[in-house]
Amino acid sequence: MFLLFGFKTTTKELPGRPASCQYCHAFAHHHLEERSTRLTVFFIPVFTTSRSYRIACSNCGRTSSISARQKNTLVRR
Repeated sequence: MFLLFGFKTTTKELPGRPASCQYCHAFAHHHLEERSTRLTVFFIPVFTTSRSYRIACSNCGRTSSISARQKNTLVRR
């Protein structure tokens, strides 16, 4: 029996919003992204093993990791 499995990480862009950057202190648009790692069996995603969120300033380019609760607050507004 031959079993082919692995992990695949995907990045998904979420809607961003303007905010004040904690690094450069400029009021600029921030890009929000979701990174998820999925277990694949025969190249078919079975389930998600981990998920993380990052926000990046469009002015200085610095990124910060945020929690799922913070991501939900940003997306709802």
